[in-house]
Amino acid sequence: MSSTRISRLGSVLIIALTATLALSSCSSDDPLATSPAEGDESPVTIVVGSQAYYSNEIIAEIYAQALESDGANVERRFNIGQRDAYMPQIESGAITLFPEYTGNLLQYLDADTQARSADDVYAALQDALPDDLTVLDQASASDQDSYTVTRAFADQYELTSISDLADVSEPLTLGGPPELAERPYGPTGLSSTYGIEVGFSATGDTTVEDLVAGTVNVANVYTADPRIQTEDLVVLEDPEALFLASNVVPLVNTEIADEVAATINAVSAKLTPESLIALNVQSTVDEKSPADIAAAWLTG
Repeated sequence: MSSTRISRLGSVLIIALTATLALSSCSSDDPLATSPAEGDESPVTIVVGSQAYYSNEIIAEIYAQALESDGANVERRFNIGQRDAYMPQIESGAITLFPEYTGNLLQYLDADTQARSADDVYAALQDALPDDLTVLDQASASDQDSYTVTRAFADQYELTSISDLADVSEPLTLGGPPELAERPYGPTGLSSTYGIEVGFSATGDTTVEDLVAGTVNVANVYTADPRIQTEDLVVLEDPEALFLASNVVPLVNTEIADEVAATINAVSAKLTPESLIALNVQSTVDEKSPADIAAAWLTG
């Protein structure tokens, strides 16, 4: 083969190679290309858990729907059980958001805590949590022990606080579970903290029924009990923090705290004691599903 012909063939190959490279370069700029851009990551899935307790599941569903409405990917793991069952999953990161209760969670982490008031418990809880967990804003809603009276009894003696019981002219009988007699917030605590003397009746599971019937005139009732609304009961304020405060609080994995804080803190700001009781009434009386209850509350 002549040198002239070899030279011409080389020129053709160079031109062809240049064209191929040019086409390849153009294809990498194709706006329809499906390869992911450098640095893109899949959205984080937020795993919301709940106890096997209707009130807790409703709050968890509110968290989940609020996050979904803001565009988050959410997975639900509800009805897990009690604290001993779900805390290992939270600590491992398998669950990343959970509706908790400040006082009960603090006692789980620090059995010797002396904190009692809502603010003190919240501050102590933040200190007691491991570094990979934190809490967002606590709600004013709570699920804790209280001393509660009927509306008629409250109106008769102008009662708003436990301390007002000192002005009641008739004998006071406190109803509650049998173990209340020995609890630090039972009759002895009521006497030492507020100077109020009461008789005690072990009413057990019929505490609210006995209160409404007048068998007792003060009762140990949980603050989220739906019968507070349906029976028109009055929860007495506890200015001396006789009871351990246990406000609803979002427990969250530290890595996603900033991502969910705005959405979940807005939920906590709206979740009042009255609204939590109303949510529970919709579950126990109206027999609505947690999903429907949450959806209506978020849009209400």
